[in-house]
Amino acid sequence: MSDEAIEALRRRFRRVAIVHEWLTIPGGSEQVVLELLALFPEAEIFTTVYDVDRWQGALGAQTVHASWLDRAPRARSSYRLLLPLMHGAIRSFDLSGFDLVISSNHAFAKNARTAAGTLHVCYCHTPMRYAWEPGFLEGERIGRIGRTLIGPILATLRRWDLDGAKNPDLLVANSEHVAARIERFYGRHALVVNPPVDVDHFLELERKPEDFYLVFGRVVPYKRVDLAVQACLRSGRRLKIAGDGRALKSIRRICRGHRNIEVIGHVDERQRDELFARARALIFPGEEDFGIVPVEAQAAGMPVVAFNCGGASESVLDEVTGILFPRQDQDCLQEALDRFEASTFNEQAIRERAKAFGRKRFRTQMAKVIEDAAEARLSARQPAP
Repeated sequence: MSDEAIEALRRRFRRVAIVHEWLTIPGGSEQVVLELLALFPEAEIFTTVYDVDRWQGALGAQTVHASWLDRAPRARSSYRLLLPLMHGAIRSFDLSGFDLVISSNHAFAKNARTAAGTLHVCYCHTPMRYAWEPGFLEGERIGRIGRTLIGPILATLRRWDLDGAKNPDLLVANSEHVAARIERFYGRHALVVNPPVDVDHFLELERKPEDFYLVFGRVVPYKRVDLAVQACLRSGRRLKIAGDGRALKSIRRICRGHRNIEVIGHVDERQRDELFARARALIFPGEEDFGIVPVEAQAAGMPVVAFNCGGASESVLDEVTGILFPRQDQDCLQEALDRFEASTFNEQAIRERAKAFGRKRFRTQMAKVIEDAAEARLSARQPAP
C-alpha cells in the first residue's frame, strides 16, 4: 500500500481508538501498539492499567485513557491479579465518538463496546491460552486455594472471551497458528498479519560466534527453559540464559554447581546484542503464538533450534535458517542439537529470512486489511440492484 493510500486511509478515519489490555512492562504486543500509532499518529489509547513512568518516553504526549482499575492499590505491579475485573473495565470505555477502533488483544481488549457505525478490527495475539488450554498453567505456583478457585474463574473467563470474540467486524491473527486457535475456540475466520519486528537493528550486528548456545527472553514455565537446561546438562554443552521472570529462581536452582550453564538474568540492549553476535545458536523450546525473539536472532544471522509448533515453525526454515524438533523432550532436543552441529548454515540466507517481518511491512499490511474491511462493510450496506 502506497504512502498516498495510507494518508487517504487516515483522512477516512479521523478519530481512531486503540484498545490494549494494559501498558506496563514493554513486550511484543506493545510493539504492535506502537506500530499502530505510527499508522494512525492521532489515535487515542484506551487501556486498563497504565504505568506512566515506563511509557512516557515512548508515548510522549499521546492521549492515553486508563480505566478505573488503574487506581487500584498496586495495580501497576500486580495487574495480572486483576484479570477477572478487566472485562468490566474494558466495557466501561465510551468509544461512541470514534470512526475506527483497533483492539490489540490477548485477553479482553476485543470486548470493548463500539457504536453501530464504527469499524472494529481486532489484532489478536492469541485467544486466552490460560483459559482454553489447561496445560498452559503447568509449572505455575497457584496454591491450594487457587486450585480450588481456578475452575470457576477460568469458566467465566472463557465465557467472556467467547462473547467478546463476536464484537469485532474483522479478526486479524499474528500467525497461522493463532488463526487456527481462533477458528477452534471462536468459530471465526481470521486473516494473518505477522507482528512487527525491528529487524533493521539486528541486521547491522556483526556475527562472532563462539561455542555456547543461548536462551533469551522471559523465563516463565510455558517457555520451557528447563528443557534447554536439562538437554545441555546431559550433553555437557555450554548454555547461557538471559532474561528475567517468575521461573528464574527455579532455573538457578537446577543450574547451581554446573559450570557449563550460566544464568545471566536480565540484560540491557547492549548485552543482548553482544550475546546475539556471539552465541552459536538460539534454543527456543517453547510454544509461542508468534515468537519475536527467533526472528530477531535470524536478523542477527544466528540460527535457531526451535520446537516445531507455534509461530517459530512459521518463521524458522528447517535446515535453512535453523533446526526444528517435533517434541518437547530432552532426547528430541539433543537430537536436534546434534543435527545442528552436523549442518552448515548460510548467514546471509538467515538474515534474508528475517527481512520478511519488518515494521514497515506490518504497517502496510494492516493498512490494506483495514481498507478492505471498510470497503466490505460499505458494500454490505448498499442495497442489491
